[in-house]
Amino acid sequence: MPSPDLLPLQGETLRVRGQVQGVGFRPTVWRLARACSLRGDVCNDAEGVLIRAWGTTSAIEEFVRRLRAEPPPLARIDTIERSALTAQNTPAEFTIRESADGTAQTGVAPDAATCPDCLREIRDPQDRRYRYAFTNCTHCGPRLSIVRRIPYDRRNTSMAPFVQCPACQAEYDDPADRRFHAQPNACPACGPHLQLFDANGNAVHVEGARDTIDAAHWLIEQGSIVTVKGLGGFHLACDAGNAAVVAKLRRRKRRYSKAFALMARDVVMIRRYAHVSADEQALLEDRAAPIVVLDAIPGSLPEALAPGQHTLGFMLPYTPLHHLLMQDMARPMVLTSGNLSDEPQCIDNADALARLAGIADFWLHHDRDIVNRLDDSVARVAVGRPQILRRARGHAPAALPLPAGFEQAPPVLAMGAELKNTFCLLGRGEAILSQHMGDLEEAHTLADYRRHLDLYRQLFDHAPQRIAVDLHPDYLSTQIGQGLASEAGLEIVKVQHHHAHIAACMAEHGLPLDTPPVLGIALDGLGLGADGTLWGGEFLRADYRGFQRLASFSPVPMPGGTQAMHEPWRNTYSQLWAFLGWETVQADYAELDIVRFLAAKPLATLNTMLQRGLNSPRSSSCGRLFDAVAAAIGICREAITHEGQAAIELESLATPVFAEEARRAYPTAPLIGDDTCPRLAWTALWQSLLDDLRNGTEPARIAARFHHGLINTIVATAIEIARAHVIDTIVLGGGVFQNRLVLEGVSAACAAAGFKLLHPQLVPANDGGVALGQAVVAVARSNLGE
Repeated sequence: MPSPDLLPLQGETLRVRGQVQGVGFRPTVWRLARACSLRGDVCNDAEGVLIRAWGTTSAIEEFVRRLRAEPPPLARIDTIERSALTAQNTPAEFTIRESADGTAQTGVAPDAATCPDCLREIRDPQDRRYRYAFTNCTHCGPRLSIVRRIPYDRRNTSMAPFVQCPACQAEYDDPADRRFHAQPNACPACGPHLQLFDANGNAVHVEGARDTIDAAHWLIEQGSIVTVKGLGGFHLACDAGNAAVVAKLRRRKRRYSKAFALMARDVVMIRRYAHVSADEQALLEDRAAPIVVLDAIPGSLPEALAPGQHTLGFMLPYTPLHHLLMQDMARPMVLTSGNLSDEPQCIDNADALARLAGIADFWLHHDRDIVNRLDDSVARVAVGRPQILRRARGHAPAALPLPAGFEQAPPVLAMGAELKNTFCLLGRGEAILSQHMGDLEEAHTLADYRRHLDLYRQLFDHAPQRIAVDLHPDYLSTQIGQGLASEAGLEIVKVQHHHAHIAACMAEHGLPLDTPPVLGIALDGLGLGADGTLWGGEFLRADYRGFQRLASFSPVPMPGGTQAMHEPWRNTYSQLWAFLGWETVQADYAELDIVRFLAAKPLATLNTMLQRGLNSPRSSSCGRLFDAVAAAIGICREAITHEGQAAIELESLATPVFAEEARRAYPTAPLIGDDTCPRLAWTALWQSLLDDLRNGTEPARIAARFHHGLINTIVATAIEIARAHVIDTIVLGGGVFQNRLVLEGVSAACAAAGFKLLHPQLVPANDGGVALGQAVVAVARSNLGE
């Protein structure tokens, strides 16, 4: 056998695509290449990472195998494209080189939770980064939250003012070090520092405290509300086990019912207060470190943390600051967004001092700017898999690879919806979905949306050829998109809201551009339909190019228009008026509390509105049906304080007895009317519900029976339609499918009937996923999709 040194050298070019920039990929390639005795080089470019390698055939194969098996923690390899390298002078060694034009084209990765190595350093008294709150490396730490522009290097981030000391610079320059080109690299000698203030801006010192973090920890345990500057924004922190301080925070923040997020030291602590499965533990410990919605252990923490809910949202520490703050905590702490209710969280020190005055008692700040606001991501396990409910810190701006057929798609900018907005940049075979922006009706959020549109287009060098918007002309996202298209002379593509929901799920699951039609079931609050009415309970025969409405919930008026979205009783009255007739209800159920409640309302005015269609748009909304049922059994009857509250509390009420009530489901609604688009009529459901109220049935059992009846109706309708149209794939979308009972019930029954069932997982089922759907529909309608 000849010596390996005598075997002929082969040359290959390897093009690596995926999340491979800004994550320590080049030094990993450098290390593995040297270990495999390869020569050549690696660089970043506009398409990903380019490797040129010379070595024996077996050595190159071993290198590729190890690269796939041992990527950096934050990397995601989508493809490795290999081609022979034409003969040229073979380098003497393997090196890391700059891009061809001398400019690093390093991409921007999501912010990532503290890695085990950095955690070990901050806990080691002998380490120079002991208890240092800004410790990071190429495997963890801030990314999107600190970047101002490209290329992504230190001078273009909020770390620019902090010049690295010789020790940090040596780490930064060494390819063998895990801090090689880690842009936020710092230590106590050269990096950002913490400060603790009171409400008057005076520095606070606590006798006996080891440092600023220890002082803040002591204040929280003593019952104070402390503002904590995190990765993507400010949070308000307090002791989650102190009912009095939790109540005080609700009053001050004016957040009277929406659940607070909690942070615990570790999973062991969480298990004292919530049930945690193996899948949920993995989700908690994921590098994105989302808030994970868990089933609570009743009575373990104050009910005021999540009023009317059977779940708690927990996250683990994801920065060194959080780890050190939680290290000696006896109980979890509330870590809720630093804002007044409905406003975006603060990111600026001065703004936080001003806007949170009167809410916080103390401020734990630092001198590294947060450039880009990032809310905490929210997730849970459903149908045995992780499901993202809000996609933000830890996930954005990671690209989503698009299915076959989209590789040559022209660049598209999709503007998203009005509520829970995200926007999407599509091009080069991938989609970049922004972080959760929020509700654009709020002025601060709208300004943030505009700024991030500009930032993302600059960061990703995105020049759209088409702009996709929602059909609704009053959505601010639609109006801004139309303005951008007009200014640049671009084509505008209007995409129906529920079609976008279904298309987003199709794209996430890799259905190719030319996939045959699926049956899409889109259930949500509402969206403008193709006929100009409000939809929200839809069964669509859909592909990427278009859709046909095959069935829907019966449209019911929304008396007062948007008022009906905030006052659930209006929907109860309208449903009873539409399906049973109010006179019949009064005659047969006059003794019921809900009937007496409704009878005290200005019914003469309401009846005139309903009969004449005055400010009472008809809607097939599933969300409004949930509101109506919730109000009927006493949940949020008069008003809600946040979107989806009534439906969330209805699900929570039903959950403990859901399995017991399967055989007492309310009747399956029949399809009636026009054969081209029949409607589901809820007459029997409402009769059964009112009968249960008259018989004194517990509200929880009524809620469970409603859920079973709804699930059975959705499944029966889907199976009937799919078989009639010879469709084998059912795709779910819309915010109602964030209800775990509905999602799991529909998924299990459709799968048992032999259908392929797809539901949103990586992209939110609610309006946070609409932009992705808009983008792929816009591509499908272009020449590429013809």
